Amino acid sequence: MTDRKIALITGAGRGLGLAMARHLTRSGVAVLGTYLTSERQAAEASGPDLVFCRLDVTKIDTFPDFVTTVRSTLRERFGMETFDYLVNNAGIGTYASYAATTPDQFDEQVRINLRAPFFLTQALLPLINEGGRVLNVSTALTRGVVPGMSAYAATKGAIEVLTRYQAVELAERSIRVNTLMGGAVLTDFGGGIMHAPDTQKLAAHAIAQGRIAMPDDTTAMVPAILSEAFQWATGSIIDVSGGQSL
Repeated sequence: MTDRKIALITGAGRGLGLAMARHLTRSGVAVLGTYLTSERQAAEASGPDLVFCRLDVTKIDTFPDFVTTVRSTLRERFGMETFDYLVNNAGIGTYASYAATTPDQFDEQVRINLRAPFFLTQALLPLINEGGRVLNVSTALTRGVVPGMSAYAATKGAIEVLTRYQAVELAERSIRVNTLMGGAVLTDFGGGIMHAPDTQKLAAHAIAQGRIAMPDDTTAMVPAILSEAFQWATGSIIDVSGGQSL
């Protein structure tokens, strides 16, 4: 048995989730990550302190089986029965004007960005230690408007409200719940839209730092946010957007 901290990160096979996982393992936290389509990246990143399980967060009927998988993985790989930090990172963004957004596009955003973290956190609560942490991921698009992102921003606005409710209702177990607010970042999110130079220039004008983020800009502080240094923060939006839409 060991007293080391353990985090579970959804959508950790690539992008921001993988960057978070790497920063946490470097800080001494063991990580159980989930992936859906990034099997190769997950296999390449795996190691003694970083293991992966496949999970489709849209299929909430599979969550009981996933909880069983988490239990066995914690026991076999880390010698533990529970974990400390849950990071709800898995998400999707679809670019479509408000007038052209279809019900299917909207429902997909809700299933992945809101319904999944709502019910996955609920399912995993018995495995989260007293005094643990839940970190939900939002976006600066809830503060500043970028046309074409209404459905995505609406689901993330709901996540910010959910965070406050979780912070109050889970306080009896001393579980702190916060929101990480990111901004424009150079990943493959949304089909890699931020890789286009014109899009980068346009986004940079709305960011106080004058450029879009690299993954480490957004994720390097995650170990600190989950640590005891942030033990008195709960129900908060922690802005790591570089000052986007201020």
